[in-house]
Amino acid sequence: MKVVYMSMTGQTKKFVKKLEMDSLEITMSNAFQEIYEPYVVVAPTYEIEATSILNDFIETGNNQAYLKGIAGGGNRNFNTLFCFTAKDLAEQYQVPILHMFEFQGSNYDVEYFKEKVRELGES
Repeated sequence: MKVVYMSMTGQTKKFVKKLEMDSLEITMSNAFQEIYEPYVVVAPTYEIEATSILNDFIETGNNQAYLKGIAGGGNRNFNTLFCFTAKDLAEQYQVPILHMFEFQGSNYDVEYFKEKVRELGES
């Protein structure tokens, strides 16, 4: 399963690199491309204006049909706003939140996320 992500400060990108999974970084230049395989999104926590390219990607063509889950990265100092982007996307597109991690994630976060993705592939 492909991992689709965006990274503004590099923390999310570092997490995704540790996964050693097929991935696609969404930027302004490729936010409207279509994908034809199951994928999960890893979203950083920022205002909607900053992360709206994830919505653009999900809503392009038939991409939403292939979306299987969302994970979120953030800072626990945000308190109730920790990983709110991932929570909002999961609710909006009616997919599960697979995991929420802080900064670039720990080894535990990497393994937990990979296990959740494996479970998605089996269902």
